[in-house]
Amino acid sequence: MATVATASPSLRRLFTFFAATFSVLLLLMIAFHTGLDFGESAHVLYGNGGDRTQSAPHRKLFLRSEVEPDRIWGDKCSKSDIVINQGPTAPLPSGIPTYTVEIMNVCVNGCDISGIHLSCGWFSSARLVNPRIFKRLRYNDCVVNDGKPLANGRALSFQYANTFRYPLSVSSVVC
Repeated sequence: MATVATASPSLRRLFTFFAATFSVLLLLMIAFHTGLDFGESAHVLYGNGGDRTQSAPHRKLFLRSEVEPDRIWGDKCSKSDIVINQGPTAPLPSGIPTYTVEIMNVCVNGCDISGIHLSCGWFSSARLVNPRIFKRLRYNDCVVNDGKPLANGRALSFQYANTFRYPLSVSSVVC
């Protein structure tokens, strides 16, 4: 039986072709399984006041569960009616990374949601965040919009600067 090293040139080419094809298919399967997307490229947009922000079409800034909330019949809203998107923006002149956070009320029942509290760890920022929009009360408890209602379909946004991104998630709401 001939080995690859002693096989004819046509057999070696055939073996190389199948090995390369297998490698490409394996890489594509790994990329598909991990959710990589090669089709989107970032674009630089200029917002208010010349702030530079990174954006991409159809972006998903923060992974969240796509599961419908478990509503008890008659409930007006739930924690899942508040959506948090978070993504990197241009760093401060000192080089500290900045992040933009957008908090949206997407209640399908048309409800205004108040008392929005987020799990936020030891949130802190090198850039001042308006405390009427977002404020840490204690460890892992931050309040949005000073506890006032966030109207249906409305969104609040702010930027913060820190060496790492804080994971933010809704801990409680008042309907």
